[in-house]
Amino acid sequence: MMISSFDDLLLAACEQPQGQRLLLVFAAAELPDDATPEQRDGFAQGAGGALVPIMCVDQTPEEIGNFERLMQQAGQFETPWRILFASSLSGAGEEPPASDAAELALQGMVEAIKLGAFANMIAFDTSGSAITLTS
Repeated sequence: MMISSFDDLLLAACEQPQGQRLLLVFAAAELPDDATPEQRDGFAQGAGGALVPIMCVDQTPEEIGNFERLMQQAGQFETPWRILFASSLSGAGEEPPASDAAELALQGMVEAIKLGAFANMIAFDTSGSAITLTS
């Protein structure tokens, strides 16, 4: 299945034979202090900057429901986010893994994002569309 939106990801996770727990990291963009005038102009127009993880969430697809519901929850963040990174953990049989099993994987995702290593995650923009990032 081609995943072009966050809701596609939810559907794909629900179709897996093993229960799934989705791992989500919301990231904001910040402009480095030593940014050039060109970088500052681009950032002001919504491009560039360094991605900084601001919130981690692990939930089953059923707990998330859909992208709209997730965005209502994300609206409570103090810092606006720009990119949502997603990955998943498979459970045993139909049961998803417990939430405490996700902690180490979420920490790994945060470190990978800080390093610009996005290969094992799907990135989504604020409209829920899948996007491709280059580091």
